[in-house]
Amino acid sequence: MRKRIVPLRQAPGPRRDGGWLDLGAVAEVEFTSEDPEHPIESALIPGEDVGWRANAPGRQLIRLLFSPAQKVTHIQLHFEEKSVVRTQEYVLQWAPEHGQPCREIVRQQWNFSPSGAIFEIEEHQVDLPSVKVLELIIDPDLESQAAFASLQSMRIA
Repeated sequence: MRKRIVPLRQAPGPRRDGGWLDLGAVAEVEFTSEDPEHPIESALIPGEDVGWRANAPGRQLIRLLFSPAQKVTHIQLHFEEKSVVRTQEYVLQWAPEHGQPCREIVRQQWNFSPSGAIFEIEEHQVDLPSVKVLELIIDPDLESQAAFASLQSMRIA
């Protein structure tokens, strides 16, 4: 009898140790507000643990402008809320050129509860061959305009 051990083939995807884009090198970021103690870089640059937080309540926008355009196959979003019960909605959308209307990738809601669901991690597999604009719109509470939007991390491959 002949036999051999073979590696298990897994579905292609970004490597967690180096497959993510270096957003600091390939993107400019625009956003509607930021808490000085929770700057946007904290959510976009690996190794930062504070995450981003808005300095004003209500709906917020984070827009990444890529130069040059990037092929995007994987988007990971990590949200946390440890103290307030709320229903958050986010919309992720993209455009192939600056100034063009964005196309929706996903719209999703999540119920945060300090007694149970304190974080949401979403993995979106996409096939976007040439992205110049990627937008994340966060409505932190569909019931109230008093909640502050936050984002623990956003990774793109």
